[in-house]
Amino acid sequence: PPTLTWSGVPDGTKSLALICDDPDAPMGTWVHWVLFNIPASIKELPAKIPPEKIIENGAKHGMNDFRKFGYGGPCPPGGTHRYYFKLYALDTEINLEAGITKAQLLKAMEGHILAEGQLMGRYSR
Repeated sequence: PPTLTWSGVPDGTKSLALICDDPDAPMGTWVHWVLFNIPASIKELPAKIPPEKIIENGAKHGMNDFRKFGYGGPCPPGGTHRYYFKLYALDTEINLEAGITKAQLLKAMEGHILAEGQLMGRYSR
């Protein structure tokens, strides 16, 4: 992934969650990355995060649509695709194991989102 930095995390944030997906995939939205329980003190994710269940800062990887842990880069079959990196500030940690899906994470975050932001990039081959 690209290096991602952010600021303005609200008071009361206990953890952050990140989802990257491509809504332009031919078979529907394709999930490229799910990362949760990022410590609230973290303000940057480096470009080369290892695809391990739990990374060095304690955050947990979910399962992407490639059925792998970690970030799966863009590889659109045709045309230009949009890739959304969505960051959520949460008032709790997510009490689930690594390997959860985007849908499971979104359900667990319900009622706990203090703030959110997104970055969109375009890519074509």
